[in-house]
Amino acid sequence: MIIRKASVNVVPYPDYGMGAVSCMLLFFLCCLISEANAQYLFQSCDNSNGNYTANSTYNTNLITLLSSLSSNTEINYGFYNFSHGQNADKVNAIGLCRGDVEPNECRSYLKDAGGNITQLCPNQKEASIYNDHCMLRYSNRSIFGVLDISPDFSAYNTANATEADEFNRVLQNLLRELKDKAASGDSRRKYATDDNTTSNFQAIYGLVQCTPDLTQTDCNDCLDEAIKQIPTCCDDKRGGRVVGPSCNIRYEDYRFYEQTTIIDPETPPPSTINTSPEGTYHYI
Repeated sequence: MIIRKASVNVVPYPDYGMGAVSCMLLFFLCCLISEANAQYLFQSCDNSNGNYTANSTYNTNLITLLSSLSSNTEINYGFYNFSHGQNADKVNAIGLCRGDVEPNECRSYLKDAGGNITQLCPNQKEASIYNDHCMLRYSNRSIFGVLDISPDFSAYNTANATEADEFNRVLQNLLRELKDKAASGDSRRKYATDDNTTSNFQAIYGLVQCTPDLTQTDCNDCLDEAIKQIPTCCDDKRGGRVVGPSCNIRYEDYRFYEQTTIIDPETPPPSTINTSPEGTYHYI
């Protein structure tokens, strides 16, 4: 069930030629060093469920949980749903990596996110943080298997697509095909990528993903809501994305993802565990 209505933050990102990629990478590396949150697309520090104090039981449980989440080597499918603590001090956390991220890289991204989220959101009992490769969120409320579409954000490429009407039509068809593929995934991964080409040979690469603890119906509903936002946030643009707690979508006119990582078929499904491309973005 959808428990909160999305409140979209939208930002643009500029368009870069492929020849500028190496320079842009150096620029972004400098930005990453200069600010702790420069590597993140978006973070949300939610005060609605209250705050905790330093050295409190909740604080200790949170630190323990984030550490155990990023150090678990038994999971190779990029999805972590852990809990730690009891009653009012219980913390629930979800970590989700993109389907093309290798397990070791995933744990590294989540470790960095866990360290930064407590700095960016120093005392909120609910928070979330996103980068290109992973999402990390935690809360004192139940978040496992819950469709949650807020808070979210959108970003669009400032460059316009050529023959925009056809581009948008091909894009919508591609995203809906990917939605069906992702939603039919199992409880370890709900993720799909593919590409298509317009009649004037303009390529479109798409990616959609849900947290795999969602049902097929909830994943479909979440991605439907995200796809519906494209005409509002990213109309006629060569690239765009909509990212939220339960699902995310992205498209570009270049390939921005790698081959999907392989899941060990003998790995059991997860259970709740207690313990530069062509284009610049404008973020909204």
